[in-house]
Amino acid sequence: MFVLYETPAGYAIFKLLDEKKLAEVDNLYLEFQTPEKANKLLKLKHFEKFNDTTEALAAATAAVEGKMSKPLKKTLKKLFAKEVQSSLLVADAKLGNAIKDKLAVPCVYNTGVQELMRCIRQQADSLLSGLPKREMTAMALGLAHSLSRYKLKFSPDKIDTMIVQAQCLLDDLDKELNNYMMRAREWYGWHFPELGKLITDNVAFVKTIKLVGTRENMALADLSDILPEEVEEKVKEAAEISMGTEISEEDIMNIQCLCDEILSIDEYRTHLYDYLKTRMMAMAPNLTVLVGETVGARLIAHAGSLINLAKHPSSTVQILGAEKALFRALKTKKDTPKYGIIFHAQLIGQASLKNKGKMSRSLAAKASLATRVDAFGEEASCELGATHKVKLEGRLRLLEEGNLRKLSGTGKAKAKFEKYQAKSEVFTYQPEADNTLSVKKRKHSEISPVETQVEEPEADDANNETGPSVSEKKKKKKKKNKNKDQEQQQAEPAKKKFKPKKEPDSD
Repeated sequence: MFVLYETPAGYAIFKLLDEKKLAEVDNLYLEFQTPEKANKLLKLKHFEKFNDTTEALAAATAAVEGKMSKPLKKTLKKLFAKEVQSSLLVADAKLGNAIKDKLAVPCVYNTGVQELMRCIRQQADSLLSGLPKREMTAMALGLAHSLSRYKLKFSPDKIDTMIVQAQCLLDDLDKELNNYMMRAREWYGWHFPELGKLITDNVAFVKTIKLVGTRENMALADLSDILPEEVEEKVKEAAEISMGTEISEEDIMNIQCLCDEILSIDEYRTHLYDYLKTRMMAMAPNLTVLVGETVGARLIAHAGSLINLAKHPSSTVQILGAEKALFRALKTKKDTPKYGIIFHAQLIGQASLKNKGKMSRSLAAKASLATRVDAFGEEASCELGATHKVKLEGRLRLLEEGNLRKLSGTGKAKAKFEKYQAKSEVFTYQPEADNTLSVKKRKHSEISPVETQVEEPEADDANNETGPSVSEKKKKKKKKNKNKDQEQQQAEPAKKKFKPKKEPDSD
């Protein structure tokens, strides 16, 4: 019975002299307390040494995957060509199955073998007498580094830490530049206050101060490389009638030193931004195409890494950066935010106010898919991001043109697009509304006698044909009312007058 023991230097094959000791698992460690006892139980049969670290790494990766390497295969073929009926004790069940399938060698793996491997590891220096301990330690360290590098699939382009640090530094540089520019404008404004309103660009403002110095030199200075002709003429005219105070040469020298610092920081910021663009295209090309370099880098920096961002659902990506607003809304039971860092993306900036929420939700869904492809995909290409961006641009166009409405019926029915027509708030002039007099119906008594004379023959003719006239109807009504009154009076009993009797006088 043979024992296969793997070391960083090579494969060691021992012969087990007493197989009965393997059955006593609990007392097996007693046989390895001293090197002499260990040599009595095990004998080194063959040692196959690795030629270099590459061969050792290949053998280690094959063992991790449960496969048999070429050096091991050659060694076992030579050994078991002579010892056909012997079995092999292995430390890994997968490796044992691979050896059994390819070489038809019976392999044993159980708790007794595990205990035996622990004991061999304890007395490995004495059992492997040909290898010094220092060399074995160095080979173990080199193999550990190589195996770790292989497992992580180390690639300098896939380091998201560089992107996180570059984006954080870029934000810090923007803050510092803003502070320095405010200080330079306020400082030079005491000498030439009109220049700040005429030149709005910060870099052009700083270059002008550095080139000119005091405002007295403005008339003779050539600013064509920095400013347009119209602005240059206005600056020179304002310098002649400026209301600023006079400053010394030492003051303008310190202001120009500040301008040099601003220009150097701005130049370094441009260089850092180019570096960030190349890193983002190498590491997350699909995400970069969808949301841009700055927004993509901020999302990665906020999540911690590209893999952490890929694990987030699209709803989390949508509000990433708006955590305070989210928890405040949940606490006060108000509407939650619709977007966070992703709000600064180009597609959302192009949308109108009512469509920003819909576009942020769609963009977050596509960005989460693109991030997973960038994080876990093997091929680095931006085809997915470009395809999704075209679809999102089409959806934005449809949203801006009109509202989306689905037809009633089956789910296969196509969407119906109706153009949005804004209602005009301009009121047209209506001349019919000028007459404010109300038309009322006149009573019969208000009609003039002339009108009645004209209308009476027609009415009489009509009454003769149809029935009694209006005056006769009124007379009949009056008679009826009088008859009713008389009947009521007769029905009522006559009231008797009650006169109290006079009492006789007591006198």
